[in-house]
Amino acid sequence: MTAAAHPLCGVRAAIVDLDGTMLDTVPDFHVAINRMREELGLPSITAEQIKNMVGKGSENLIRSVLALDHDDAGIERHFVEAMDAYQRHYLAINGHHSTLYPDVAAGLAELKGAGLRLACVTNKPLAFALPLLKLKELDGYFEVIYGGDSFPKKKPDPMPLLKACEFFGLPPAQVVAIGDSSNDAQAARAAGCPVLTVPYGYNHGEAIHKTDSDGIVDTLLHAARLIGLHNSTDNGIDNGTDNNTAEPT
Repeated sequence: MTAAAHPLCGVRAAIVDLDGTMLDTVPDFHVAINRMREELGLPSITAEQIKNMVGKGSENLIRSVLALDHDDAGIERHFVEAMDAYQRHYLAINGHHSTLYPDVAAGLAELKGAGLRLACVTNKPLAFALPLLKLKELDGYFEVIYGGDSFPKKKPDPMPLLKACEFFGLPPAQVVAIGDSSNDAQAARAAGCPVLTVPYGYNHGEAIHKTDSDGIVDTLLHAARLIGLHNSTDNGIDNGTDNNTAEPT
């Protein structure tokens, strides 16, 4: 019986998440949220508290922040004011406190240099994502960038990933998703995309090892080399021992 091909064989494009995958944006969130809370007469909260709330879109983030001080009725009563204040403060400091994770630019460059087409798909609103990527000089790597408000549904729904596959004109099996959380993995599985996860992001307080993926990669550069290895094997080229094998999940 012939062994099944590795999920990364034949990959021709990659969909890369933003927050927690390419950039550590919690410091931006921390500043903007605490300025919003100050406007509302609420005490400051820690970056660690915020880290566990990030990843499911701005609406969910602000509701989670308000839930620290209010019941359901109070959340709804203050939501519009809180969201307005948060957006104003976030736009004012967007990217000023965030930092690139190691080997992000090198990984994107290697993926692109190997002929893979790249998309950024994030739950961050486009009004935040586009200037952030431009400021960090990452926007030029991507053919298309979709935010949490680009479609009626956001990750973990597969819709944004399927739209990226449609943009590329490729079947999902040839488009790998790379992210830091169960949102990314669930969306990829539902879309039919292979998925790699990084261990350093914001997985809602859960260990990434509990997330169903095709492997954990230390960096985007590690991901690029792993994809390249399997694509070389797929093309009949034997590179010998795999020194970049992702940790199984």
